[in-house]
Amino acid sequence: MRRRSQAKKPYNFSGRGKVYSFTVMHSAPAGFERNSPYTVALVKLEEGPVVTAQLTDIGPTKVEIGMPVEMVTRRIREDGDERGMLIYGYKFRPVMTA
Repeated sequence: MRRRSQAKKPYNFSGRGKVYSFTVMHSAPAGFERNSPYTVALVKLEEGPVVTAQLTDIGPTKVEIGMPVEMVTRRIREDGDERGMLIYGYKFRPVMTA
């Protein structure tokens, strides 16, 4: 007897969470030297999973564990070859208060 495959519904995350842990990268890996120093955090999303991401738009804000953050799309890096491709991805920034 064959079981019919049940399609799973896609799940959308809110893109909001809190800083679970973080570190400041002073020695960046190849391809990211121009961004140094930068902050990388473990972000615990409102829905439960924990993701790793760079923090952005920090300015003078002091990063703290428990700080509310939201996902944004930003440039991650630029390919160094002749094509000069820009690579975009997700980062997190402090939640903007109105």
